[in-house]
Amino acid sequence: MKRLLSELHEERLQLLINKKVVKHERDDHVLQAIERKLMSSENRKTEVVKGSVQVKITNVEKLSHDLQDALYLCHYKWLNKQQDSFYLEERVEQHKARFYRNELVEDVLIEQKESEGHPVLQNSEPRNKDSFSYDRFAAVQYAERWWNSHNSAYQNFEVNCTNFISQCLHAGGASMRGYPNRSSGWWMQQKNWSYSWSVANAMKSFLTNSTVGLQAEIVNSPEQLMPGDVICYDFQGDGRYDHTTFVVAKDQENMPLVNAQTYNSRMRYWAYEDSTAYTPNIKYTFFHIVDETSSK
Repeated sequence: MKRLLSELHEERLQLLINKKVVKHERDDHVLQAIERKLMSSENRKTEVVKGSVQVKITNVEKLSHDLQDALYLCHYKWLNKQQDSFYLEERVEQHKARFYRNELVEDVLIEQKESEGHPVLQNSEPRNKDSFSYDRFAAVQYAERWWNSHNSAYQNFEVNCTNFISQCLHAGGASMRGYPNRSSGWWMQQKNWSYSWSVANAMKSFLTNSTVGLQAEIVNSPEQLMPGDVICYDFQGDGRYDHTTFVVAKDQENMPLVNAQTYNSRMRYWAYEDSTAYTPNIKYTFFHIVDETSSK
């Protein structure tokens, strides 16, 4: 079982290393995502020069004498070369595979979606000109330490992307406020939390409107972001934001590389064109965290 799964993902890895354009069926979302990653890499003058993949089976369910389902984690590592520099990108995906008489007949990437949550109450005060002291280095260090694991100091969830970004911001010195009103402020305390702490759409609303403590300004392009900043994603383009990532580095073209959870990723290109959730209608909001380095 593990051997067959490893062979499947090794083949997918080789598609990227060999820069082979994939001919796929219309509904094969995984291969479509690989093709978009190849096109994105070509546009960025970036190539995968080496890689590895590890499979870990987490559960096996026997459905009948001949039929079995397996849940497993797939950990990809890609060594990317861009111009004269190299960087290591990593991603952990959760899959469900079906075996019939010990033959792999289906493999599906498990899609995990965040609940919409509730809107965050808006603060009507004018924006505070005295920005807080934000330690971007400490925030990025946290994102690098915890991108593929859960910190027991916080409540963690199956869909953990926004909670992870909140933890990164808190590690950088952002103070919680608003407890115990879940629709107000930004906080996690006593096994409870605000919607803005844990839900992508609510965090986007909070960062747009916060006027005290943790504040951010929307910028027009990803090039304007710095390590320690935040990107929010509306995959369907319907105004409801689904995902949040944290900028940890910039590539040779001054574009952000991000860390994220739920689909645990490290040093991933910000645009998410290689995600199975990607659609042509995707919208992004780029948040630059306001601190003492920001222009007033």
